Amino acid sequence: MSGASIVLFVVFFLLLLTTLPISYSLGLTTFLYIYYYTFLPLEQVSDTLFNALNSFPLMAISFFVLAANIMTRGGISRRLTEAANAVVGGLPGGLGITAVLSCMLFAAISGSSAATVVAIGTLLIPAMIKAGYGRDFPTGLIATSGGLGILIPPSVPMIVYGVVTETSVGDLFLAGIVPGIMSGLLLMGLVAFRARRLNLGTETIQMSTQERLLAFRDAILGLILPAFVLGGIYGGVFTPTEAAAMACFYSLIVTVFVYREMSFKELVDVFVRSARMSAMIMFIIANAILFTFVLSLERIPSEVANLFIQADLSKWVFLLLVNILFLIVGCLMDSIGAILILAPILYPVATALGVDPVHFGIIIIMNFEIGAITPPVGINLFVASGISRLSALRIAKAAIPNALVLLLALFLVTYIPDIALAILQRD
Repeated sequence: MSGASIVLFVVFFLLLLTTLPISYSLGLTTFLYIYYYTFLPLEQVSDTLFNALNSFPLMAISFFVLAANIMTRGGISRRLTEAANAVVGGLPGGLGITAVLSCMLFAAISGSSAATVVAIGTLLIPAMIKAGYGRDFPTGLIATSGGLGILIPPSVPMIVYGVVTETSVGDLFLAGIVPGIMSGLLLMGLVAFRARRLNLGTETIQMSTQERLLAFRDAILGLILPAFVLGGIYGGVFTPTEAAAMACFYSLIVTVFVYREMSFKELVDVFVRSARMSAMIMFIIANAILFTFVLSLERIPSEVANLFIQADLSKWVFLLLVNILFLIVGCLMDSIGAILILAPILYPVATALGVDPVHFGIIIIMNFEIGAITPPVGINLFVASGISRLSALRIAKAAIPNALVLLLALFLVTYIPDIALAILQRD
């Protein structure tokens, strides 16, 4: 590694330690590198930033952000929760299991872990506290289950990984279904065990057959959205980006004209909030792609790939090291920035060792599913903290048993690739 490469990483991590946002850290580091270590014109910075976002697949991110905000404000999340209650509310620890299932259902239409925590947490954390679950247990559970929002398709980080590595976003969406369902079922089993053992939420929810049918009837328009999106992609009707746009259109029609729970003023607020969130994500992506441009100038990805290949590691040892790396990085960086920085470096190594690109992407996403509940940067901790008023560290402690279950799911997916790839009929 050259002296310029060392300076590049030292400056970047020093800027991160100053608590400067990652987007500014990436952009400033790249600007300084180009100014001092290359003969490239500074116009290259603006050109690269523009070209980084001039990508049709990236448009899907803004559309899914908008769709998630419309559905949260328009009553779809509440109806999904009532439908989940109708299915599992009568089981021991039923409200806790309902929380996990609700997060899974909302994850299938939102693409964001933070959005899932907000949508389901605001409804169920107060309800679980009232039902005798205490404050720590439900908050830690929602923070963990919300992480399923980036694993169960659609998923914003999957789109980012697909764009960076030129992997099919549709295949990534399909590959996330089984690991997402498996992770959710493991969390449900843990909730039932802990609720019985700790005597939490002993009261079960009793619903008549008519009430269950009414709950499903009210939620049916939300429940068919995932099938609409994924069916359209794999039926060849539209691309993932077009599917995201259709999800926006569908959710807008349902919330405004069918449920009629959103006024024009609220709709304007949703558009403004979605635009701000999309701009923040896109700014991170643009600066991260600019940073990867510099990494390619320094030939860092190829050098790292050569180091791993020369070490003669098996792909299973490599994947173990990758998991350790991303679990650590997940504590310090958000998923989008980390994927944009590390995926271009590690992807060539993975493919050279025979790791399927889609399998590798799912492994990375599952690591950041856990990273969302690990301090100091776990975003779900802070979102859940805003709902329950508990400290982020207290929520992280409460989420430890749930994180161990997600680690088990990660181990299974890492070393049994068919869990993710069987649905794609890959070898």
